[in-house]
Amino acid sequence: MRNKKPKTAGFSFVGALSFFLLVAFLMQVAILVYDYIQERTQNNGLIAVLILIVIVIFALFCTLFDWVRRKITVERPTRKILDATEKIAKGDFSVRLDITHEYGKYNEYDLIMENLNKMAGELSKTEILKTDFISNVSHEVKTPLAVIQNYATLLQDENLDSETRKSYLQTLVGASKRITDLITNILKLNKLENQEIQEETKRFSLTDALAESVLEFEPLIEKKNLRLECDLEDITVVSIQSLLEIVWNNLLSNAVKFTPDGGQITVTLARKNGDAEITVSDTGAGISPKTGARIFEKFYQGDISHAREGNGLGLALVKKVIDLLGGEIAVQSELGKGSKFTILLKGVVYENSLA
Repeated sequence: MRNKKPKTAGFSFVGALSFFLLVAFLMQVAILVYDYIQERTQNNGLIAVLILIVIVIFALFCTLFDWVRRKITVERPTRKILDATEKIAKGDFSVRLDITHEYGKYNEYDLIMENLNKMAGELSKTEILKTDFISNVSHEVKTPLAVIQNYATLLQDENLDSETRKSYLQTLVGASKRITDLITNILKLNKLENQEIQEETKRFSLTDALAESVLEFEPLIEKKNLRLECDLEDITVVSIQSLLEIVWNNLLSNAVKFTPDGGQITVTLARKNGDAEITVSDTGAGISPKTGARIFEKFYQGDISHAREGNGLGLALVKKVIDLLGGEIAVQSELGKGSKFTILLKGVVYENSLA
């Protein structure tokens, strides 16, 4: 893969030299013709007419030469580029232009063609992602809608006992909540990708913010009889608290979801070379290296056994937030032994906070 920008030919020395030699040759021929005519006649009028005819012939020759040159060097690549842009404008992103010159000897037209090829490639990827996105959203909405439709039909039975009716209603609430969460996450992700977040950074206690998020999950943690260990250093940061809450909530939610009853969840917060390092680890199902490579993609769900509990957007949101805040996120995991997510928030620690 080429990373460096290729050098362009720029001013063509060979082309300029060829044109110079052609003009010099024609001028020399004109002088020889003039001498030849002058030796054979003293009629100045005839000499002038003959020289004019020679000049017109030579001018026509130069014009023809320039026309052919422009056809080959200007009009031909321009037409290729125009045809390609017309196809791209109509939605055909499979267009690729053949570049005639070697890499490193590109002219400006070659560079335009290479850039068009890159643009068409990126647009093609975007089109595929858009198609996949629509397909995934449709699938994610279709399932809970089917549940709502089926259970709403069942609830029309007047002979249902109260316990069954209550169970059906809980299923309806769960399905509607799944649709609501999906739409909410899509809107959040769209705002993040379009950088429409208007909130400003502020100074706040990262320790307290993280602790509050952990406390919100205590009922679920107790319900599954999970052990919870927290080691939070006292750190004050300057960042966007509401965005970081998206991160904590998604990571903690996944940890609770994928950890079996009796397992353990560990949350740590510490300084690391002037930055803030947060880890959320569990003793849950873990993920394979193949899944780990795609885990931050939109709608990707590595563990389909929990597909009804999420929509595959949580970690995509986490990654987008961390990227937006200029941080880093990494995952270490092993199947059957759990996962560990590590987040590094760079340059946000307020140094006067107490250790």
